[in-house]
Amino acid sequence: MSEEVLDSIKQQISENPIILYMKGSPQAPQCGFSAQTVQCMVACGQRFAYVDILSNPEIRATLPGYANWPTFPQLWVDGELVGGCDIITEMFEAGELETLLVETSEKYPAEG
Repeated sequence: MSEEVLDSIKQQISENPIILYMKGSPQAPQCGFSAQTVQCMVACGQRFAYVDILSNPEIRATLPGYANWPTFPQLWVDGELVGGCDIITEMFEAGELETLLVETSEKYPAEG
């Protein structure tokens, strides 16, 4: 596990209160699980950062070990791993995802 890649992941997670590690982009997801997760996220109406792990193979290889979570997508909120597609979908359907994202967005008002 490269320290450099690990530092970069930690920096991304600390600088982005809501960040999704996914295959592809929100506009063009490259797998069904990423697509479903993005749909839930977008429906909540909050801005979020994303990292395309397909164009960042080092992150793709390193993050599962760091997160102790083997699959993608991975949603991180406020520095904590929330989970993957199944968890996100369940939270969305229960109304918990929107609450979490709205509260987090309010804690970190966009600068500028």
